[in-house]
Amino acid sequence: MIKLLFFAELRERLGESEMVMMDFSGSTVADVVNDIKQLNPRWYNILTEQKVLVAINHTMSGLSGAVRSGDEVAFFPPVTGG
Repeated sequence: MIKLLFFAELRERLGESEMVMMDFSGSTVADVVNDIKQLNPRWYNILTEQKVLVAINHTMSGLSGAVRSGDEVAFFPPVTGG
């Protein structure tokens, strides 16, 4: 099981702030995103249409970041300063 969190614009567009993937058998963030494609193609499109930031257990990562059972994976939209 892994816990997925969605923040800011992503949360609004997906209509969810979090979800749990019970049967995650992959090993990277890219695998998580591909599993999301199977669950909901619309979510996959939202998560891949722009450069989304990812954190695993509160540490910034990328698509190649290792994910294990029990991890928390958070997705953030790109940020801009002002």
